[in-house]
Parts: sequence; C-alpha cells; structure tokens
Amino acid sequence: MVRHRCTKLNELINTNERKNPLISMLKIKYILYLLAASMITQIEANNGKDSRLFTIDYENDTFLMDGEPFRFVSGSFHYFRALPDSWRQILRSMRAAGLNAVMTYIEWSTHEPSEGNYKWDGIADLEQFIQLAEEEDLFVILRPGPYICAERDMGGFPYWLLTKHPNVKLRTYDTDYLEEVEKWYATLMPRIQKYLYGRGGPVIMVSIENEYGFFSACDHTYLSFLKKLTESYVQNDAVLFTDDGPNALECGSIPDVLTTLNFGITNDPDRHWEVLRTHQPKGPLVNTEFYPGWLTHWGQPIARVATESISNTLRLMLERGANVNFYMFFGGTNFAFTAGANDLDGGMMHADITSYDYDAPLDEAGDPTPKYYALRDVILEFLPDPGLPIPEKLPKMKIPPVELSARGCLLSNTAREILAKYTVFNEHALGFEALNQHSGFILYEADIPKEYTRDPLALHINKLHDRAYVHVNNRFVGVLSRDTGIYSLPINLGLGYRLQLLVENEGRINFNIPNDFKGILESVTLQGNELLNWTMTGFPLDDSLLLGNYIDRYFDDSTESCKHSSVRIYHGQFTIDAEQIFDTYVDPTGWGKGLIFINGFNLGRYWPLVGPQVTLYVPRHILNQGYNDIVVIEYQKDVQEPTTILFSDKPNLDGP
Repeated sequence: MVRHRCTKLNELINTNERKNPLISMLKIKYILYLLAASMITQIEANNGKDSRLFTIDYENDTFLMDGEPFRFVSGSFHYFRALPDSWRQILRSMRAAGLNAVMTYIEWSTHEPSEGNYKWDGIADLEQFIQLAEEEDLFVILRPGPYICAERDMGGFPYWLLTKHPNVKLRTYDTDYLEEVEKWYATLMPRIQKYLYGRGGPVIMVSIENEYGFFSACDHTYLSFLKKLTESYVQNDAVLFTDDGPNALECGSIPDVLTTLNFGITNDPDRHWEVLRTHQPKGPLVNTEFYPGWLTHWGQPIARVATESISNTLRLMLERGANVNFYMFFGGTNFAFTAGANDLDGGMMHADITSYDYDAPLDEAGDPTPKYYALRDVILEFLPDPGLPIPEKLPKMKIPPVELSARGCLLSNTAREILAKYTVFNEHALGFEALNQHSGFILYEADIPKEYTRDPLALHINKLHDRAYVHVNNRFVGVLSRDTGIYSLPINLGLGYRLQLLVENEGRINFNIPNDFKGILESVTLQGNELLNWTMTGFPLDDSLLLGNYIDRYFDDSTESCKHSSVRIYHGQFTIDAEQIFDTYVDPTGWGKGLIFINGFNLGRYWPLVGPQVTLYVPRHILNQGYNDIVVIEYQKDVQEPTTILFSDKPNLDGP
C-alpha cells in the first residue's frame, strides 16, 4: 500500500514538472503531508488491530491478552431472564464482586420466536447487553449454542423447528437442521462480530455447542460442521471452546478447540483436571460451569448448595491457576412460557419452576446474598479489587390484597371468539407443533358415542404431553398428567355427550432434546375404542392484547358454561400511590395452578399446591404509579368468592 502511494505521488510530481516547471513547492509539500498522514493512520490502525489479540499459550497453560498472561473469573447472567432496565445494576454488582467477565447464552427462540420473525429489542437486545457489560468493565463470553439447555423450553431451540421439520434430528448432521442453523447464524453472527476482542470489542470467547458429550448421538461430523461455521464468523478474533462434564469429553471435545469442564463442589478438583489432561495435555484450565446452586422442578424441595463448600472449592481452583465461571452468578426468572422440563423417570416429565433464583450469589431480584459476600472475599484474594461500592439489598414493596372478579373461562363462547387463534377439524387429534402453536392450551372436543350403556367408561390417552383437564359438557371431572404417569380416568354416564380435553403444555424437555412434541400425540379411547373426529381450538395465551380485549368484552354471557368448568379467568385492579416503586412478589397462596399477568406482562406459571415456589417475582419496571391491572388464569382449583390475590415484600421459594 505504501509503495503504491509513493509511485502515484512520483508520477504526479513528474507530470506537473513537465507541464509547469514552476509548480508551487507548497503544493508538493501539501501532497507529501497527506501521504505521511495516511501512512501514519494506516500504521496505527494495523498496530491497534495487532495489539488486540486474545489467544492461548498452550505451552504455559494460560490465556494471553495482547501478549500478556490473563485469567478470568466470570459469572453467568442470561440477559433474557431479566428486564433490560435491571441489566446495568446486575452487571455492576458482578463487577463489584471482583469478577472480570460475564458469560451468557444466546437463546435462538428468544430472537426468532416464529420463523423469519426476528426480535432484537427489549429483553432480546443482545447488543445493548454486550455494550453495558463493556461499560461496566467486564469482558464477555458468548455461548450461542445453537442448543443451550439452560432449563429453557426446548433447550432454547424455537418450537417451530418441529412444525416445519417434524422428523428433524436436532444436534446431528441432519440436512434440515443444518440448513436452519446456517440461516440463524447468518443473522446472528454479523451482529456480534464487531464486539469480538480482535475487532476492538469485549467478547473474548465463543462456544461451540453445549455439553455435547452428554448427547447420545455423539455426531462428530456435526461438531466439525459447527466448528467450521463458527470459525467462518469468529476467525481469530476470539477463542473458541467446548464445555462438558469430566466424564463426557469423548463425544464433546473438538480437535483444535479449547476443551473446558463443568463441575460443582469438590474437595479434590485436581481429579477432574487430570481427566481433562488425558484429552488436552496442555492449555489453560477452565471450569465453565461451577455450580453455586442448582435447578429445581415443581414438586421438589428448592435446590441449595452450602456457601462454605462453594468457597472452599473456588479457592482450590484459583490456587491451581484455573479460570472459573459461576453458573449462575445471577439466575433471574423464566417469565411467561420459557421454563423447560426434564425427563428423569423414563417418560414422566418434571417441569422447571418459574424462578431461576438458582441459590445464586445474586438472588432472583438481583440482590446480594450472604453467598455473594463470601465468594467476593475469595475472589479478591486472587484478582484486583475493582474499587466499586459493595451492593446492598434494594427495598421491596408490599401491596394490599387485591380483590379479583371472575371473568369466565376458556370454554366460554367469549373466550373462543376472542382468545382462540384457530379452530381445526380432523379425524385424529393433532399436537401443538402440527398446529403451529407454541404455548398455552389446545381444547380437544369429540362426541361420546350414545350406544355406551356401561357406567363408568374408561377414558385413556395413549400419549399425552403434558396435562389434560378433562370435561364433559363443560363440567370438570379430573386431570390426566404426564407428570405422574396417569393417563386413564373413569367417565360417568349422564354427564353429557361432549368430551372436552383442555391440554396444557408445561414446557418442552430442555436436556438432551428428544423432540418433545406437545398435546395429544396418539389415540384417545373410551372402553378401548378410539374416539375420532376432533374439533381443536388453540389458546396460546401469548398475546396480552387479546387478553385485554377479552376482559373488556366479557358480559357474563358464559356464566352457565363456566359454572362447573376449570381454567377460569379472573381480573382485578390496584393502585400504587408511592412516589418510588420497588420490586414486589405476588403470592397466590390459596390458589391452585396457573398464570399471572400484570399490566399485560406474563410473570409465568404458579403452582403453590405442589411448590416449592409459591411467590412470583414482580419487577418494579412493569408497575405503574397509579392504576395497575392484574389477570389470573387459574387452571384447576375452584377458588371461592370473594377471590383475592396477595402481594409480599419477601420471596417464598420454600413452600410445600
């Protein structure tokens, strides 16, 4: 480039000398000045780019940042589990604990909830999150999956993959799957390239897949494809890595990609590092998921991990020179229908609770816990004190009980008219994905043949995902459930002729991804005879505007149809007079199972009947000074009038 410019300058001067020997020397000096300035700018740019290097010194078992040894202690914080107005506060609290990096998954389903419909604002504003992290003096580690697990619906995959490709083999070298991943990365990766460390940004590492060693497919061809695809965007501007449990490295590691481990408390972390060294003899030691807490399912005690054990293991790893990421440092909330589930008993599903508090150092509201202060003390033994004020717990708000009034049910004509997205007729029952529905309920209706004279009749659903609220002529008669493996129920004659099954999607399996289709997936029988000719009505419950329209237009026209049914809708209003609004917790004690919307925002599922979570976290950012609106959709319990909902200034995650 410099030689080219010098040649052009020489030609210019020679030409002008031939035309006019008296050419102004000032003009020549000016041209020379421009050339010198251009050369200096180019050199500075090249030097700047060359100095922005985050690499691995395998020989010395360390990362190098601009040629100098570097070690990170980071924390996981998933941007899609907190409202954007709280991101900076949480990131600053993480930095104040001594962390020098933040790690986050990138959730495909958050950004492409329906095919080709991309979302990059609000809770999906990934770029704002990265920018805020950089402003708060944190490096960033990205985990784009495309599978993330994370106790999220379908492990972060968008449900419509199963609608578009019913036979797709996710996480394998399946051509349909690969084509969708390529399209997703072609949209995602250009957005994050400018934030890579080598290009001047804070992103130092990018993962390939997620705990693939636990996946039975063990498809190395797929991993090779994903490596090449990721490399084509990241190039040498950040370090690529995989993560797996110590006993899952054979299928999860990729040649020429940094292998990292995931493990929790132990008195002997060296035994895990020794396993790593059999696969990767040299390179930095990294615990990508060090667990200060654990996930919780409905019906199980809240998972907690002792602070002393966490501190001891952390100190042992840092003394060894390891890099550590806390999973999670801040957990947050599975708002709306984003919580996933696990298959732990060979077919029976265990749904994840709405809270993702995770017993993390920062609790669900982003407040520091005793664990935060203890881990901060250990971290600052090894990393410099950032000099930030130690965060304090923010005030919480208690709201007087709110009276609710009944507003009908999903079986009402008004609900069918306003809340239903479609009605489909088919000989056989169809599932959620076949009907292109993500969440909520599908109402399946079929006639009971009149020739039956035996009483009661045995109703059986051969494959139900996940929970059916059984009605006959609008009368609620019981529940069938994948949770407990109960798929049969006696139906008494005389109740009516119309069988109605309101089937709930409780969250798709998030671990190992067995293509978890939802709804009625095989035959429904009475006395062993298949019922045919189904009417299916979809209630996704994902549009707060429709819910508002329903509340506004409800005129008690469905009192009779809802008198004995389940899945009832309640509405109330409350006011906040305080000048400053704080977080609060809605407490559905006395209710059964369902959803709560405040000001159109879906807080997620409640289920105090089984626990352990009782309260739902209410971020202050969704509340208004003055008028506020609340809608409760109660799935199964007959809540007696007058119906009230409580609010508390304290969370309750340790219920029954």
